Amino acid sequence: MSKAIVVSQTGGPEVLEYKDVEPAKPGKGEALIAQTAIGLNFIDVYFRTGLYPSPAGLPFTPGNEGAGRVLEVGEGVDWVKPGDRVAYAGPLGAYAEQRLIPADRLVRIPDGITDEQAAGMMLKGMTAWYLLRRTHAVKAGETILFHAAAGGVGLIAGQWAKHIGATVIGTAGSSEKVELARAHGYDHVINYREQDFVAEVKKLTGGALCDVVYDSVGKDTYLGSLDCLRPYGLLAIFGQSSGPIENFNLGLLAQKGSLFVTRPTLFTYIAKRQDLETAAGELFELVSSGVIDIEINQKYALADAAKAHADLEARKTTGTTVLLP
Repeated sequence: MSKAIVVSQTGGPEVLEYKDVEPAKPGKGEALIAQTAIGLNFIDVYFRTGLYPSPAGLPFTPGNEGAGRVLEVGEGVDWVKPGDRVAYAGPLGAYAEQRLIPADRLVRIPDGITDEQAAGMMLKGMTAWYLLRRTHAVKAGETILFHAAAGGVGLIAGQWAKHIGATVIGTAGSSEKVELARAHGYDHVINYREQDFVAEVKKLTGGALCDVVYDSVGKDTYLGSLDCLRPYGLLAIFGQSSGPIENFNLGLLAQKGSLFVTRPTLFTYIAKRQDLETAAGELFELVSSGVIDIEINQKYALADAAKAHADLEARKTTGTTVLLP
């Protein structure tokens, strides 16, 4: 019998129940994997609270990324085989010792990258990939602002953007997080609890402002984010940790310089197998070459997922966190 976290009703961290769950045999196009590490992400909170409805309804097992070894494959699967080390950012169901998954969502983990690194970087790392490489293809010499710079996506994005040659400005909520972000590629980090980030961006850029702002905070920051953009700049809102943005006034985009705004998601950008392989391949290459350092800053037992969620929501975590079955 395998163990998994099950959500039978949406709510606080206490709804994460650790239960016996027997995975089914893999069907056509599926793989059964024994997981060795599972990534923790803020999107997991959105599903747990019901902000994002589970596609399968209730009950469901949360989690969108993990790593492990293939135990068995179903009919028609020939790109992975039993024994392969694999990782994914895919459909819900990661908070489990074993899980079924569509095999076309799996990528092989190259030598030199640990299972814990892979589990903690697939969703966050490929999010950084699509933001920096596709949503706005950052170029050398551009200036970007990245909120939550000390978070999992932020630490990867800072290193990646600096490698491209951008001037990278971040925001963080404590002196410790400011220093962490500075150590991961950021040229400037603003403590938003002590400083007005809009005023600081204007000062740091000499009034030129930013080509793009990446905002995963949402309600509390998006108006300020718009004020950090130069004419024709882009605001990419890829999360809403402070709450959803409601009644967005499109007229603001005209008033503030013919701006652009988008609400992208990773799963659109990697829906095609070729795009998934491109994203994972570029990410693995930069990690393997040492350009991007994936540090596992927190580890929790899978059974302690409720504590992990509570710490995440209280902003007690930094960088990458994994759950261990």
